[in-house]
Amino acid sequence: MSWGPMDVYLNEIESSLESIFYSKEEQEHEMWRTYMERRSVVRQFLQADLSLPLLKRHRKRIELLKKCSYYIEILPKHLALGDQNYRMLPTTMFQLIDPWRFQRMKKVGTIQTKIQLLLLTDLLEQLERGREELLRFLETYDMVTFLSRWDAIKQRLSGLSELMDNFLAMLVPGRLHVKHRLVSDVGATKIPHIRLVLSTQMPVMFDRKESVAHEDRVSLKWFITSQQTQPEQYELRFKLLEPRTPQERLQCGMMPVTSNMCEIRNLLPNRSYKFTIKRAETYMLVYDQWCDTIALKTSPDEAMESSAHET
Repeated sequence: MSWGPMDVYLNEIESSLESIFYSKEEQEHEMWRTYMERRSVVRQFLQADLSLPLLKRHRKRIELLKKCSYYIEILPKHLALGDQNYRMLPTTMFQLIDPWRFQRMKKVGTIQTKIQLLLLTDLLEQLERGREELLRFLETYDMVTFLSRWDAIKQRLSGLSELMDNFLAMLVPGRLHVKHRLVSDVGATKIPHIRLVLSTQMPVMFDRKESVAHEDRVSLKWFITSQQTQPEQYELRFKLLEPRTPQERLQCGMMPVTSNMCEIRNLLPNRSYKFTIKRAETYMLVYDQWCDTIALKTSPDEAMESSAHET
């Protein structure tokens, strides 16, 4: 059977159509594969770097940092923060430091701590918004739109990754930005090589189980989550809630305490008191805005209750 010119022409058209159809199917398959791969990249980033449990842990960490106490540490340049050998520094180092300049640096430390806490909160909020934005990309964009926006999505991933790096680096208080020398001119005396860093102490918290009220007294106990290296001094305050007479308004006060427990006596029965605990002010303290609070109600006066029942 011989092929005519028309048959050859029709065969070529059919072959071309099959090729076009196959090429289009292959392109669609390639687009789908690319789409799924890129969706997987976003999902992995959300699960590894911006997971909801991770962001919640960071939120709790910031709340904890806001409750911490912040101190200036004076260290030789060869020692790292946390190295206990710095306690063996000669007292002459502190004698060389100009007191006025040191007080100015304490103000710098206070400002730097406040800024750091504000920046941490802002960075975390940006990360949380970034997570929501990426989730919307996955939930609302169809394949064509998602692929057309991939460059913008990829840039967003890179920006969020950099934000996370900055956030993690800021979680740990670092070196103070010193613009002026702390050591006055000392003539021929050799000036020690020192640096200033900010360090944190975990917050003081009431032990809710061990703190109890009795008829005319309360027994209070508190703790610090981290390991204490040396005894600390605290300020314990108490106040009668809703005083009824001028005399009752005197049911308040502040007590310095050097242990982690205290008993307050001569309280009124069947009344509610508020107690607060915080670290005492020290020379190196630069920021300590939070104190733990607990409210306890004393027991009723048993003698008065018995008399009332008899009546």
